[in-house]
Formats: sequence, structure tokens, C-alpha cells
Amino acid sequence: MSFPVKAVIFDWAGTVIDFGCMAPVKALIDVFGEEGVAITADEVRRDMGRAKRDHLSALLADRNIAQRWAAQKGRPVSDTDADALYARLEPAMKSAASASARLIPGAAQVVGELRGLGVRIGSGTGYTRAMMADILPAAKGQGYAPDVVICAGEVPSGRPSPLMVWKALVELDAWPARACIKVDDAAVGIEEGRNAGCWTVGLSASGNNMGLDIENYAALPAHERRVRLALAEGVLKAAGADFVIEDVSQLMPVVREIAHRISAS
Repeated sequence: MSFPVKAVIFDWAGTVIDFGCMAPVKALIDVFGEEGVAITADEVRRDMGRAKRDHLSALLADRNIAQRWAAQKGRPVSDTDADALYARLEPAMKSAASASARLIPGAAQVVGELRGLGVRIGSGTGYTRAMMADILPAAKGQGYAPDVVICAGEVPSGRPSPLMVWKALVELDAWPARACIKVDDAAVGIEEGRNAGCWTVGLSASGNNMGLDIENYAALPAHERRVRLALAEGVLKAAGADFVIEDVSQLMPVVREIAHRISAS
């Protein structure tokens, strides 16, 4: 009998690469800083997971950031400013992302196990195809090459729209959606998976809600780690995650549990 789970759709940063989802934070802080406008990591992380143009627009619409912009420039932010910022953000994101393309430990092994069960592997990202140009070969060199990669701008609406997931499922010929899983570290990615009709698995340690690279995460005192994991899990559960684990290395027991529930339904 074929395995009940037909496909797993993975996010990229904070899920299979870039523990802590650090690259977008660096790129956005740097681009705003070039304009003399300081933004914080917390402000950047609030809308993480969205297509980067949508993410930039959300930052510019933030009242506090808009006030800082007006104080620095002597005028409100304009559409022309947004276009100019985005034109610089794309190469900044490409550089930051390619420098943070280290695979999260266990990712390649989990994907190998899934493939051994006949599960198809898809992926979606808030990065554009240009931003992914260096990441894809770097990930492949570390043993991770999904069957399908859907990038921001390749569907009419970005997350939390389900369109990237649906496009991946179409290209994978994987159906029904209730036999597929979306894995993501950001709340908006969990919402995307739910809107697509998939099972959803959130990652509390490796992604945006923890916001630490792997070395700083490992150095956390045990009590602080538990507190921060609980907070991150709460965010993902509130977004509708069916399961929450710390990182992708813990995925296979959840996949088998979902397979059991699919078979029993």
C-alpha cells in the first residue's frame, strides 16, 4: 500500500536553511539604515514569511517606522521611495540569504526518509527567484534539492494565500491537500498551509519566533530556552498549527502520526 502522506511542502529560511531566519532581518535593517532610518529586528520579524515586497510594504505602513522616515526625510514615505527601497532590497537579500544558506541539521536526512516512503517534496518561499539563485545550488550541495520550488511573485497573491502551496501540489501531482503537509516556522506560513487544506507543522526553535542563530540558541540557559520555546509554540498554535516541533530533525514521528490519522479517517 502507498504511504498515506502524498507530499510535504517546506518553507526555506528558518525551516530547512538559515537557523533563526537571520538573513531577511539583516537585509531589511541594512537597506533602511542606508536611508538613515533605524528599524529593529522585532519590527522586521513581525511580518516575516510574507513575500519580500509585501514585507517591505508592511514595514513602511507601520506608524512608528513611518514617523522615523518622515523625521529623517522631512516628508512622508512615497510609492517612489518604496520602489527604490525594494530595488536595493533584492540584491541585499540575495547576498544575505546566500551567506546564510547552511542547511539546518537533520533536514537532508528527513527528506531522504520521506522520499524513501514515496513522499514528494515541494517548497515555497517569500524570496524571489533571483534571491534564491545562490541558495538552490548551495542547498543541493548539502543534500537538499526539493522536487518543486515556488518563489514569491510566481503566484498572484503571497502568503497567507494558499496559492504557492497549491501551485506546488499541482506541479507535484499530489492530492488531496488533506493528504499533504506544510512545514513552516512563521505564523503566516502556517496560515497558508491551513488555507490550502493541508496538515500544518510549526517549528518553534529554528525559525522566526525564536530569532536566534544555532550557536546562540544552543547557548541559552535551560529555563530561558523552555520559556522562549513555549512562547514560540503559542504563536504557531494560535496560527492554527496542527503540530509544533522544535526543528525539522523531529519531523518524522509527526509525519507518521499524520499518516495514521489519514488512514483512520
